[in-house]
Amino acid sequence: MTGPAVQKFDILIIGSGAAGLTLALRAAPFAKVAVLSKASLEQGATFYAQGGIAAVLDDRDSLASHIDDTMTVGGGLCHRDMVEHVVGNSAGAVQWLLEQGVPFSTRSGAGNRRDGGESSSVDLSSLHLAQEGAHSHRRIIHATDATGKAVFQTLRRRASEHPAIELMVNRTAIDLVVHDPGGARRRCAGVYVLDDATRRVSAIKARFVVLATGGASKSYLYTTNPDSASGDGIAMAWRAGCRVANMEFNQFHPTCLFHPHARSFLITEAMRGEGARLELADGTRFMTRFDSRGELSSRDIVARAIDHETKRLGEDCVYLNITHRPADLVRERFPNIYRRLQELGIDITRDRIPVVPAAHYTCGGVIVNRDGETDIDNLYAIGETTFSGLHGANRIASNSLSECFVIAFSAAQSIRRKIGDTPFAGAIQDWPNGRAESGDDILVSHNWDELRRCMWDYVGIVRSDARLRRAEKRLAMLREEIHEHFRRYHISRDMLELRNLILVAGLIVRGAGARKESRGLHFNLDHPGLLSEAADTVLTPAGHTDLLHGDQPLS
Repeated sequence: MTGPAVQKFDILIIGSGAAGLTLALRAAPFAKVAVLSKASLEQGATFYAQGGIAAVLDDRDSLASHIDDTMTVGGGLCHRDMVEHVVGNSAGAVQWLLEQGVPFSTRSGAGNRRDGGESSSVDLSSLHLAQEGAHSHRRIIHATDATGKAVFQTLRRRASEHPAIELMVNRTAIDLVVHDPGGARRRCAGVYVLDDATRRVSAIKARFVVLATGGASKSYLYTTNPDSASGDGIAMAWRAGCRVANMEFNQFHPTCLFHPHARSFLITEAMRGEGARLELADGTRFMTRFDSRGELSSRDIVARAIDHETKRLGEDCVYLNITHRPADLVRERFPNIYRRLQELGIDITRDRIPVVPAAHYTCGGVIVNRDGETDIDNLYAIGETTFSGLHGANRIASNSLSECFVIAFSAAQSIRRKIGDTPFAGAIQDWPNGRAESGDDILVSHNWDELRRCMWDYVGIVRSDARLRRAEKRLAMLREEIHEHFRRYHISRDMLELRNLILVAGLIVRGAGARKESRGLHFNLDHPGLLSEAADTVLTPAGHTDLLHGDQPLS
């Protein structure tokens, strides 16, 4: 594809959440940047994040403690060099966010934004710090219970005002354009993109492409994630030839609201940090039977405990109870949760909250180094799309946003070093447009539902070899139907998401089948113990599965 119709940018970022917008802002001083969003900018997971950002800001806390907590929760699979890199730079990321104007909560209870939207001079030590599961100190910086929304709105405003950044909405990335020079590393040259408005496919050229598309929790029937979490970046990178790792580690958040009219509404872990108790229907507390830390155990333990109790008793849910705390404190600390649940007839200052676990975070992903570089030259990945080695077998609460900012900073620095020596690639071929028939919407919706039910039933919180074999067989049949539909019909965003989800679901099952132990988020009834050596599960597009020990470099 040649000629003026092809758009060209120095950097094309696919994804408009915290990671993508941060990289855009950090790169804008030296590059022409485009941020691609397949729907409205608000549809990413960042907008819905309630908890906060983990960083050491208290004199009673320490980097060593934060590192130890992260390594412990990660079940022996965290890469220490990456943990030290993210933890050591998290406070700097918070300072940068303050400078952008993010209205974090302070100890006085007020935010820090001036009327004009600019940041005021706020000492880091004045920020209010929350407690979350498995953290040994209060170190969660937040904006009441809507941190993600506050961060997103601030970064979006900054990006929309910057002349070097173009925000492109309702554009769905289909596949990466990769040039293979022969005998050398392949190079990413751009992306094929579907414009939802025109239904036309075009190519966008870029010196550098960055995948910041989030995770793949939409592969499960019940999830806290928005519909956009369909594993797009992981699937595109895999098809282009990148390795992925630890796809079997899917984090299920323990406390998703159980309500017919709000099935994906998250109840932040910070509520347990403020003293909320998990109870059975009769009011009995149960968490100390599973872990001495009780409600503040790591997410894998709390989720499995709830799963165990609901199955043992034949109940639909358990209950989160914060009614014993002062009502004014609860309303001030959790204003958005209070308002939303009040709309549903639940007064959290008087009533218990029915909760269940739901798929929440993809701990595995595209293998990257500390700069976000992948196996393909000029292709970067940041955020939940990646496997950086930070999270190991289980992500500790609120480290994910820290990772987004710190790795985005590093990626921007890496691109800045290279950009002067990186020309645009040559011609890009036209996207084949021979599909003549309209798609079968019923087939797409049915396969979407069947895929997610299969993953929930067979590859969920508790697994077994038999369940994984059943999942593999059923996904294979679905994959053939979906691929045939993709080859034959006009493409749509729903079809592209389904194509990506079936691929990523298969990678999750392959990773789970390769791990013959129970570690962190992966619990297999047939292999309940730990292997003597902790190793990452690395999958390559050629079909080979490697086990990399946690201390080995990623690239």
